[in-house]
Amino acid sequence: MLAYHITTSGAAPALISVPVPEPAADEIRLSIRACGLNFADLLMQKGTYQDTPEAPFTLGMEVAGEVNAVGNAVTGFAVGDRVAVFGGSGGLAEQGVFEARRAVHIPDEMSFEHAAAFLITYGTSHVALDYRAQMQPGETLVVLGAAGGVGLTAVEIGKLMGANVIAIARGADKLEIARAAGADHLIDAGHDDLRTAIKELGGADVVYDPVGGDAFRAIFRACNPEARLLPIGFASGDVPQIPANHLLVKNLSVLGFYWGGYMKFRPEVITDSLSTLMEWYRDGRIKPHVSHTLPLAQAAEGMELLRARKSTGKVVITP
Repeated sequence: MLAYHITTSGAAPALISVPVPEPAADEIRLSIRACGLNFADLLMQKGTYQDTPEAPFTLGMEVAGEVNAVGNAVTGFAVGDRVAVFGGSGGLAEQGVFEARRAVHIPDEMSFEHAAAFLITYGTSHVALDYRAQMQPGETLVVLGAAGGVGLTAVEIGKLMGANVIAIARGADKLEIARAAGADHLIDAGHDDLRTAIKELGGADVVYDPVGGDAFRAIFRACNPEARLLPIGFASGDVPQIPANHLLVKNLSVLGFYWGGYMKFRPEVITDSLSTLMEWYRDGRIKPHVSHTLPLAQAAEGMELLRARKSTGKVVITP
């Protein structure tokens, strides 16, 4: 089968032929129909992601497809089931094996493309805003990178939770996508005074930041007392340092958050969240935004769309 594979540590990924894997006792094997790309895939290529597997491995963190084989200790899944999996890796291939505990059944009305664009982005935003920040209706949520994969879902979920949503993205086209997802206020990321712009809108109660850098530092200074800040990632490449004395003055909280980490120590946080999100999808309250769908042969082009920030929402590869 074909896979977008890293053969040795530090080597560039390439589309190569590899053996079809056999599932272990606790695993299922999928015919992969769609794989969502994530910024973490770019970090894995450089070996800088916190959960980068040992080489050799196949890229692709989240997938959707049909079960075609089941390990002898697996219950709850059968050949032919439509599922989505947060596998961590192995998704950019024609087939893949994954731990059954990481899989969820997907509704008949959910396409494979939507399923592969769903778990990480919606899961991250929902657990961050609901479980970690405990955001309340009427609070002001500031979302950086608001037209990107996780940022756009934060706008959508924040609005569903009753927040006043301020979306920050670069350029009119991306801001319009954030507006369509429910943003109440739009600010261009190139604004020369983000702090003042946020304060003029009442200040921030919750900050959702997958970008980092100067934008985080500016919005940090525009926080209201008892605001909660969620560093989701650092797409800018700049990890901001947080002045602890400023936390004291306004009683601010900085909440470390890594969605995938809950799989290891509190998996029920993820499964409960996904149950809620699937219901919202069935009810038509949320809908993944996929800006590009590409075949496996164009996986490298998909990665470049992320790297150059030319995508909005999600990029999905369809083996």
